[in-house]
Amino acid sequence: MIRFIAAVLFLVALAPPAAPAATCMGPNPAIGPVAVKSVTNDGGTSEYHLAGTVTNLGSVGQPSNTLQFVDIYVDRVKLDDRGIPPLAPGQSYTFGYTFVRSADAGNGTTTVHFRVRMVQGADCNPANGVNSVTF
Repeated sequence: MIRFIAAVLFLVALAPPAAPAATCMGPNPAIGPVAVKSVTNDGGTSEYHLAGTVTNLGSVGQPSNTLQFVDIYVDRVKLDDRGIPPLAPGQSYTFGYTFVRSADAGNGTTTVHFRVRMVQGADCNPANGVNSVTF
């Protein structure tokens, strides 16, 4: 019995420690869903009016000197960016972008990618600072 208990304790000592819960103890700007809000046609082109929201999901507000953007890409080419003000915990900011393409383009043929870019400030979980919309 003593050997069994010693063996169990030995195996427990060798087991890797449990991974701590993924917490974000700081500012955490995350891009929520981005959607096509409206489409206008002007002859041979269509203007897609896109809107997305950045929310600070972290436990700490961003300081007033935070400098951050949402960069906008198509096919790995940066098209533009949108400035995002510093956000308190739980606070959101909505940004917009207008994408112009041929009126003849098929549905589901264009994907626009959005990525938070921190110039000054912190982001304790950069993985949730990306999103895309396809239309």
